[in-house]
Amino acid sequence: MSLGAYCVICCRRIGTSASLPKSLTSWKHVRNIVKFTGSLILGGSLFLTYEVRALQKSLTLDTQVVEREKMKSYIYMDTIPLDKIENYGIVWQTRRELHKAVRKVLTISARILRSPFDDSFSTVDIEEHECPVWLLLRKSQEDNRAMRLEAVQEMSEAHHWHDYQYRLIAQASDWRTLIGLARSKESDLRFFLPPPPLPSLKEDFSTEEELRHLLALLPHTELDECIQHFTNVALNESSQSLAAQKGGLWCFGGNGLPYVESLGEVPSATVEMFCLEAIVKHSEISSHCDHIEAHGGLQLLQRLYHIHKDFPKVQRNIMRIIGNMALNEHLHPAIVRSGWVSIMAKAMKSHHIMKASHAARALANLDRETVQDKYQDGVYVLHPQCRTSQPIKADVLFIHGLMGAAFKTWRQQDSERGQAENALEDEEKYTTCWPKTWLAKDCPALRIISVEYDTTLSDWRARCPTERKSIAFRSNELLRKLRAAGVGDRPVIWIAHSMGGLLVKKMLLEASKKPELSTIVNNTRGLLFYSVPHHGSHLAEYSVNIRYLLFPSLEVKELSKDSPALKVLQDDFLEFAKDKNFQVLSFVETQPTFIGSMIKLHVVPVESADLGIGELILVDVNHLNICKPKEKDAFLYQRTLQFIRETLARDLDN
Repeated sequence: MSLGAYCVICCRRIGTSASLPKSLTSWKHVRNIVKFTGSLILGGSLFLTYEVRALQKSLTLDTQVVEREKMKSYIYMDTIPLDKIENYGIVWQTRRELHKAVRKVLTISARILRSPFDDSFSTVDIEEHECPVWLLLRKSQEDNRAMRLEAVQEMSEAHHWHDYQYRLIAQASDWRTLIGLARSKESDLRFFLPPPPLPSLKEDFSTEEELRHLLALLPHTELDECIQHFTNVALNESSQSLAAQKGGLWCFGGNGLPYVESLGEVPSATVEMFCLEAIVKHSEISSHCDHIEAHGGLQLLQRLYHIHKDFPKVQRNIMRIIGNMALNEHLHPAIVRSGWVSIMAKAMKSHHIMKASHAARALANLDRETVQDKYQDGVYVLHPQCRTSQPIKADVLFIHGLMGAAFKTWRQQDSERGQAENALEDEEKYTTCWPKTWLAKDCPALRIISVEYDTTLSDWRARCPTERKSIAFRSNELLRKLRAAGVGDRPVIWIAHSMGGLLVKKMLLEASKKPELSTIVNNTRGLLFYSVPHHGSHLAEYSVNIRYLLFPSLEVKELSKDSPALKVLQDDFLEFAKDKNFQVLSFVETQPTFIGSMIKLHVVPVESADLGIGELILVDVNHLNICKPKEKDAFLYQRTLQFIRETLARDLDN
């Protein structure tokens, strides 16, 4: 980045005195005219910031004075175009003279940031209140990891600094420090510079066309048939033809985009969503991430992120792509340089759980200082999302069922929503994700992970030339992702709703067959099931049309009471669980559930929810609300909390 890009000038007419001497030997006469500082960052780039006041004639500065006084004052101001600044010629001449001091500024900055502490400030005149900032900067770049972490923590706890001190840290810190500050809960957003200016769009190109162009440049290898299909759709279909297609829901996984809600409303944005969904899948392939970065994808995605600030689904897909790219450590410098850290730092402070969680995943994948695990697409840490000194002693995993998602499945019962919307945000009264708010506060020593996988596949049969995924396929896919996230390295409790419980059983059986996954089984302490159809569901008994409305045909067959695969899974797991002596608690609904506006159905009857071991508790709710406590003091939540504490009592006490 050029020096000029970071030079900030502001002229103010506040009056002048008599003529100034050609060479100024005392800052006493100059500091009200020019305030200046410089600092060195990783890679040798220099940031030069100064303010020019009371100038109506050219001025020559003694560079030795600048060298001595450069760290005493720091003023960060927004860039003002030179053609709009009064006294243009004087400003230009002043800037030229100040630039002559660059070499000596570099020398002293290097001495401060690279010399041992005992003589860092022995030859530099710095005011006393400036020393802690420079000491922390120096400490944050130490070879000793513990010292670096301590420096970042001290920075994040600073809430009394002046604006220029935060900006000094922002400009002088290396990328490890900035990522650490972004992942620190109390960090001030002034630590983060705004992203650099985005390149202009190609002539006569819209963002939609730029996105198509990027997608066309990505390799079409290593993709399954379904991704190839949607890539082709995104590249070939026009906005008008897409707007005319008004059928069904589809998604790749993660958040599930209900395009039926948007088709025809914002055609261009609809095309962009098709492109983004395809790029999400491309970003799961490491070599394709290199192509996304090489072709300006980080900047284009940032432009789309800002354009669609009122479309959270678009922003979440963009953040998914950045999170996937962050799995590749060689791309970390490019992600930081493009300004994504400041965007994610702001998103982390959002009250919207999904937005904050997507940003937290991306930042965790960037933070190799304190995070060794890697969180692939669909694996979200609900707690802790920030750096913490609290030791994590166990994992609790949440696996949703059909038609569910990583966040909405675990929200508070909807009947409380209206009451909460009329009051101030109070997570004790209403939460959009009780594991993140209630459970994290009650059990802070837990790592709480929520998993998301694609279940809204009812429309794929007609539009995607690929076989639908079975429980066995999904369980292996989730196992791979969870192991990459470090699941199995500490005690584990699995909590699942509906079909999610079948996936948990299959995952544990598969893990028991593979030595490299044995730690997952050996560290499993307990299983908590919310209306899991161990013996099938009545839903599969309805007409073919109803089946396809809710489930893909393969899943319907697997959920049928006479399904051979379901019976084998139940028999094998029951024997396996008894041998392992897992703690098991099962809840089951007793009320019917409305399926659409016409059908009322008891989705999982008591006999189907009975695993055959552990405690079975009947709850007076329907299938959807069995995993959604009405309030924090409700039996459903309190009994769940009791099970977790009792099952992990020995582990949490150690």
